[in-house]
Amino acid sequence: MMRNTPSLAGVDITVSILDSLVIGAGQAGLSSSFHLTRLGLSHVVLDSDAEPGGAWRHRWDALTMRDVHGVAELPGDTPPPRDGQRANIAVPAYFAAYERAHRLPVVRPVRVDRVEDDDGILRVRAGEREWRTRTLVNATGTWTHPFIPHYPGMETFVGEQLHTVDYPGPQHFIGKRVLVVGGGASAVQFLGALAPLTDTLWATRREPVWRDDDFTPEAGAAAVALVEQRVAQGLPPQSVVSVTGLMLRPQEREAERLGAYAARLPMFQSMEPDGVRWADGSFERVDVILWATGFRPAISHLAPLHLRSAAGGIQLDRHGRGTTAVRDPRIQLVGYGPSASTIGANRAGRSAATGVQRALAAAPVRTARVGGIPPVRTV
Repeated sequence: MMRNTPSLAGVDITVSILDSLVIGAGQAGLSSSFHLTRLGLSHVVLDSDAEPGGAWRHRWDALTMRDVHGVAELPGDTPPPRDGQRANIAVPAYFAAYERAHRLPVVRPVRVDRVEDDDGILRVRAGEREWRTRTLVNATGTWTHPFIPHYPGMETFVGEQLHTVDYPGPQHFIGKRVLVVGGGASAVQFLGALAPLTDTLWATRREPVWRDDDFTPEAGAAAVALVEQRVAQGLPPQSVVSVTGLMLRPQEREAERLGAYAARLPMFQSMEPDGVRWADGSFERVDVILWATGFRPAISHLAPLHLRSAAGGIQLDRHGRGTTAVRDPRIQLVGYGPSASTIGANRAGRSAATGVQRALAAAPVRTARVGGIPPVRTV
């Protein structure tokens, strides 16, 4: 049974089939909603968190706005200041104010289980609730899908194993021997925070690639182009950061002086109750393994739509530079591949809204009215 739900503007409007639906209210999702609103398209944003902020709500307390790589401004706004405020407070507050200022139709908490095709209409299911929409913008990012590789003996290790998402801050590790695993920016930051406080080791699969030049716009464009190439071929995307190279910030110079980066080790072969062992038989005792091994796109709810290519990824239009799924033009992906950065997320929001408009123009209109939060059907 359908019921009317008041819109954010306080007007009762029945929307049986939406023009679009956005999954995720992080930077990419809010940007998409802003541009959909400007185009006058009926939509809602479903967010799994209870409050605004996206993945930033879950960052560790020690991460300040001065430490982050940067937060690009949302469309029509200015970014929060690069100061000493905790990032997990400053960015959620920024997102919350933006949602209010632009009256974005965010519904939370709603965790989407699956998206199905029903004779040309997309059915978005979340527990017993359901929304129907003609197009969809997926902005779920990667934070909820951390990746930890498996190694023999992993289950026998009696120390702590933490992923980036579980990082409790540097004070937790004092007095413990910590092995940081991973060759990305997070691993570099963790070593920068921990090496001055406790004993650290660093292991990566590949030799780290360091930059000693300025990260210019041209260098950034070249890095994004490498990610675009993979997405254009339907390969699983790599993060933009993974192809930009590593740089040390001032707050990591003390760890460098202590030798934390120069003593990098290759990846171990197996794990034992009190440490890790390499192929040559060498062994290191450790109390904590901190897996800075990245994330994978959180897109399992899209599986019923069969968007993946034979290569394992979702191929996007415009040679990997767009946001439209090649296999189904009704689906836009933002925060995926080359748009998985704060700057890329904003640009992708505009591209996704345009893609939605294009898909709607190419499809027959069923029923939709602009504005408001849609009714929710209980099944």
